[in-house]
Amino acid sequence: MIGNNILWIVMRALAEEGGQEVGDMGGTFAMLSSMLPLVLIVVVMYFMMIRPQRRKDKRVKEMLSQLKNGDRVTTIGGIYGTIVGIKDDTVTLAVGADKVKIVFERRAIRNVEEVSIENDGEMLN
Repeated sequence: MIGNNILWIVMRALAEEGGQEVGDMGGTFAMLSSMLPLVLIVVVMYFMMIRPQRRKDKRVKEMLSQLKNGDRVTTIGGIYGTIVGIKDDTVTLAVGADKVKIVFERRAIRNVEEVSIENDGEMLN
């Protein structure tokens, strides 16, 4: 209701400035007022869905670019390991008590662990 009133005032001022009759602006007003909800939905979707996803993608990209040897990481498959080598887009992890080396793509790293998590194989010995 308030949006329609503001839009009507703006349209009336534009019509008077341009020398048109206010009645001629009815079609334009109707078109703009019918598009207003669609524009609001797009704006809300941007702030509720698109913007947070972009922030998350930026944080993940930053985390992947800062990987270094010795970091304890978790892969997207749930494997815990320690980084022993990094080349371009591949990361080599040492996993388990035997320090088995597994090669992953850099993007397969889900997160860097803040607290050291012992592998089950390491606890058995």
